[in-house]
Amino acid sequence: MARGPTVGVFTRSGRISRGKARFANEVSDWVKATEKRLNAVFRLSTQRVIEVMQKTDREGGYLPYDQGFLRASLVVLVNKPPPPADKTDETASPTYNPDEIQLAIAGAVAGDRIVAAYTMAYARRLEYGFVGTDSLGRSYNQQGIGWTQRAAQQWPQIVKAVEQEAMDRVAGRQ
Repeated sequence: MARGPTVGVFTRSGRISRGKARFANEVSDWVKATEKRLNAVFRLSTQRVIEVMQKTDREGGYLPYDQGFLRASLVVLVNKPPPPADKTDETASPTYNPDEIQLAIAGAVAGDRIVAAYTMAYARRLEYGFVGTDSLGRSYNQQGIGWTQRAAQQWPQIVKAVEQEAMDRVAGRQ
């Protein structure tokens, strides 16, 4: 199996958004009116995309769930390169903590590059599929699931929903 970059969603890398300018084109003038609004919508939208990625097939999502190792291998980094996909069931924890994701995103601002990536060695095979023999001699004929791609495709709708929530919250305070 070819080893390459970690599987995940990378805001600002072309999969979702290319920096502050492109993100600003995706939101209304109301959001662009203040840096605080722009950053809040950016952070919450990113968090929601990650929530879609983390929704397991048992919960009605697409992330394959067996023992939880894949789900728990998600890491979120701001302005750093994707980590290597180097974890196995023997070297990973099956425990997922969504608070760590929120904490990682908390300081991000529109224009930052946020990487949400799975570090299990088999994540790419599950995401994209694989037909052939891997480096350990195991044969696969596996169709890709594409759970991160499906989450990334929902970015425009998620941004609009988060934007509307923000406007409703502000209107509710007035």
